[in-house]
Amino acid sequence: MNIEKIIAEELNVKVWQVEKTIELIDEGNTIPFISRYRKEVTGSLNDEQLRQLDERLTYLRNLEDKKKTVISTIEEQGKLTDELRKQIEDAMTMVAVEDLYRPYKPKRRTRATIAKEKGLEGLANIISLQMTNKTIEEEAESYLSEEKEVNTVEDAIAGAKDILAEAYADEAEYRTKIRDLTRSKGKIKSVAKNPEEKSVYEMYYDFEESISKAVGYRVLAINRGETEKILTVKIEAPVDDIIKYLKKQIISKPDHASAPYMEAAIEDSYERLIAPSIEREIRNELTDMAEEGAINVFGKNLHQLLMQPPVAGQTVLGWDPAFRTGCKLAVVDPTGKVLDTIVIYPTAPQNKVAEAKQILKKLIDKYGITLISLGNGTASRESEMVIVELLKEIKQDVKYVIVNEAGASVYSASKLATEEFPNFDVGQRSATSIARRIQDPLAELVKIDPKSIGVGQYQHDMNQKNLGNALTGVVEDCVNSVGVDLNTASASLLEYISGINKTLAKSIVSYREENGQFKNRKELLKVPKLGPKAYEQCAGFLRINGGDEILDNTSVHPESYEATKNLINKLGITDDELKGGMKNLSNKVSDTGKLAEELGLGEPTLIDIIKELEKPGRDPREEMEKPILRSDVLEMKDLKEGMELKGTVRNVIDFGAFVDIGVHQDGLVHISKMTDRYIKHPLEVVSVGDIVDVTVIGVDMEKKRIQLSMVKGK
Repeated sequence: MNIEKIIAEELNVKVWQVEKTIELIDEGNTIPFISRYRKEVTGSLNDEQLRQLDERLTYLRNLEDKKKTVISTIEEQGKLTDELRKQIEDAMTMVAVEDLYRPYKPKRRTRATIAKEKGLEGLANIISLQMTNKTIEEEAESYLSEEKEVNTVEDAIAGAKDILAEAYADEAEYRTKIRDLTRSKGKIKSVAKNPEEKSVYEMYYDFEESISKAVGYRVLAINRGETEKILTVKIEAPVDDIIKYLKKQIISKPDHASAPYMEAAIEDSYERLIAPSIEREIRNELTDMAEEGAINVFGKNLHQLLMQPPVAGQTVLGWDPAFRTGCKLAVVDPTGKVLDTIVIYPTAPQNKVAEAKQILKKLIDKYGITLISLGNGTASRESEMVIVELLKEIKQDVKYVIVNEAGASVYSASKLATEEFPNFDVGQRSATSIARRIQDPLAELVKIDPKSIGVGQYQHDMNQKNLGNALTGVVEDCVNSVGVDLNTASASLLEYISGINKTLAKSIVSYREENGQFKNRKELLKVPKLGPKAYEQCAGFLRINGGDEILDNTSVHPESYEATKNLINKLGITDDELKGGMKNLSNKVSDTGKLAEELGLGEPTLIDIIKELEKPGRDPREEMEKPILRSDVLEMKDLKEGMELKGTVRNVIDFGAFVDIGVHQDGLVHISKMTDRYIKHPLEVVSVGDIVDVTVIGVDMEKKRIQLSMVKGK
């Protein structure tokens, strides 16, 4: 199996790109490092392509190992033929290898093995070969044996049919065809165990869908309904087509005396041995497909959420709303330092609104608060009403924003939060997190398990390892594309940097605390256990502002400093210009290929360096839309059909997107109401964090549902 060629065809890239990338991966280079600093080697493959390549490389290498094991096992049994070896070597999936291995796999004691122990294999062969001139009953008489407990002709024939049924079930070619027929013509069906019972799964109480057209989110919903014992789910296969196919393949003489016995063995083989396992496989395939799609959507949503632009320069009041236990507040300065915390009780049952307002006014006066960051959890709506009333009563220009507080409670109870704020209770930590996640979403959200950030669907029902790996990759790509300040970054942020693990991240922070701020990137080599390889992988992603080396505050890698300085000298750039950025630098370079050759650089690296010198330490998040800051509030009862509003996309799912329009309940824009053109998925049109114009097309006060449209006039 030519792994490099297979991956190149799947990703639609050149074989040499795959070969060179595999070399880099095998040398221990990380995906972010390869993507950013080895473009010449890979032909400028991006993060997504590299991660797909790495994933397929792992699968195909595991497949190769599986093939070797299977070939070795069959060879030890003395049953390996040249044809079988070739079939195994040519197999492209684990399922295909398992199908070929099935007849040789050690089995528990089955009806067929018992029949073989009774000496009935010869009778099975007679039936199968369709050569005898006798009746099958006459042939069976010679296999009767009191000693082997074959007392009647019926016993002998039943045993022979068991042997045939298992042989048919073990035939790889048959299983492949049956699987294909089930995929193409079969249906997935669900029914309610108790049709009278009300639940969120009512649309699946009597539901069927073609397997070939099954939609991911419905598969996951059905799975959950089955897990919760509300639904019964089954695969309905095209049984008649399958039996017809098997008879055609197996029975060469339909009029022969053995044909009825073979037909009975075929039907038994399918119903008892093949169908249950194929159903499990198809269900697993559907689940894997649905999970892969959901993980992909979750990853894209998470990327957009993490890459939302920081709201810089604001003193923020973080507000963690609640009823009985009161609303926890935390005042955080523009650098993220906590200045004050307090609890107020403006919501039920205490309803101390006047007292809460007085406390809030004093906090605004004392600390110069300019923005209130309100979590969207329980009592958020009631807290928002208090905030809006307060803003009308004060002269200061204070705005508020509602942030998704998903994961704040997980973080506040974590070991990390305890280490960061040992003297705070969970409420104070949560309020601090809510304030900081508007100041710098990336720096704050990396402290939370990505699975706990609510921008997916059914995330708790899917393979947690696959989900965790995918989301960790998303966080790594985000952190490394932005870069971090080496002298202020937390260990939580540093551990996502290329080449740095949890241990090294803590070691860097400890070194910084003991020795003061880093003056240059080279000083990283003094950090215990951080060797040359880790330095190579991480250095370009770590920034030092105001250090000894001006290029340390850029994404230029130290390995390119000499060439970069030659470029600076060649173009006559001063240090002041370099600090401020050379906006039109690319216009001064007419032939990047020729210049790259002169400087001893690859052309993609030179282009990246020029972009960096144009805007040193640029933050890619600046290009994203800023969150909507509000000063007034809408209630659900204020909404009218036809009302046009601005909103923020909070979550994107397979069938639409939820949009925050300033009402406590997010509205749903169905996929059919996103655009005039046909789209396969909402992500083709919107992403988490997007600011969109919407029209209210439906309000259901009883069910608390708001329907929105992004299409004008619809």
